[in-house]
Amino acid sequence: MALGAIETIFNPKSKMALGHADCEAFIHASKRPDSVRVKIMAGNLGKTISLAAIGIAGAALAYRAVKPKYKIRDKVVLITGGSRGLGLVLARELAERGAKIAICARDRDDLQRAKQDLESRGAEVFDAICDVREQVDVETMVADVRSRFGRIDILVNNAGVIQVGPLETQTQNDFEGAMKVHFWGPYFTMRAVLPEMRLRGEGRIANISSIGGKIAVPHLAPYCASKFALAGLSKAMGAELAKDNIYVTSVFPGLMRTGSHINALFKGQNDKEFALFSLMNGLPLTSVSAENAAGQIANAIENGSAELVISPQAKIAATASALFPSLTSGILALTNSLLPSDGGVGRGHATGLESTSSLSPSILTSLVDAASYRNNELKPNESIN
Repeated sequence: MALGAIETIFNPKSKMALGHADCEAFIHASKRPDSVRVKIMAGNLGKTISLAAIGIAGAALAYRAVKPKYKIRDKVVLITGGSRGLGLVLARELAERGAKIAICARDRDDLQRAKQDLESRGAEVFDAICDVREQVDVETMVADVRSRFGRIDILVNNAGVIQVGPLETQTQNDFEGAMKVHFWGPYFTMRAVLPEMRLRGEGRIANISSIGGKIAVPHLAPYCASKFALAGLSKAMGAELAKDNIYVTSVFPGLMRTGSHINALFKGQNDKEFALFSLMNGLPLTSVSAENAAGQIANAIENGSAELVISPQAKIAATASALFPSLTSGILALTNSLLPSDGGVGRGHATGLESTSSLSPSILTSLVDAASYRNNELKPNESIN
């Protein structure tokens, strides 16, 4: 029956749809035994798919060739969560490329220190207190940035939170909080800047998701769920905004040495969770520097790239998950069985700075600990010990 259906589709009356040569080949093949006919048809179908893939790839290359590179110099960049960690490092990178910088965050003191850091490097900076979870806050902040610089050319949605611990310790509030920051925050900021970008006929948006937005990493359920949501939002926006000359880059970093581990929230056996988290984020074999990541993000913004996966490890993991989902799920389940169980602070939480142990800080975490000092993750009276 299946072969009959295929023969119906590939009959001579379908020449206009399939091409004369393909149809003639099919008619000739139809005189052969069923097994031979299927092989021939499968071969023809494979050739058609291959040619289509080559055509799509060629069109993509041609598109990249004609799309002019976007110049960051003299552009106004708004970075949410720009007072510390990756946001601050990215602000430094974009300022070095000649951009005017607007940063927002919830903590006034953090913002002031970040502003001083950027101005000491010659940047023109505007800072604003803003809670991206609140739409009114976002709209007010965007209006303030426009009042200062006249426009917003580039938006980087970087603000983030992370709760680390087994699923049993994660609460509904944890999931809702992650969604507010990682999904609704970027939605509010994009909604606020898009009208002027459309009116101007160009714009760039970079949404910082995570490898946790491609792979559901154990003990990061709220984080991963919200980063998957951001990835979907970002790609949907990118598909529909390209017609307006607004290019959206979805960024999926792997582990980075930003120094933000000390401000992450740890649940359950928080000291063990923090030790593992710090070690994975701190070792050169498993992570990249924040400066490396910032340079890649800036390049992706200039190129109008649709997607950026940062670090070889993240690229391998994302590819493996796409090609071998069942195997990847099995590996993740095995990994989960090796992680700390519930206990400790349970459903409560402690910051990384409150969860130190003999393993972290240590010489093994020295690189990521140094990043905490360098990237404004520590307040003036704080230290990692």
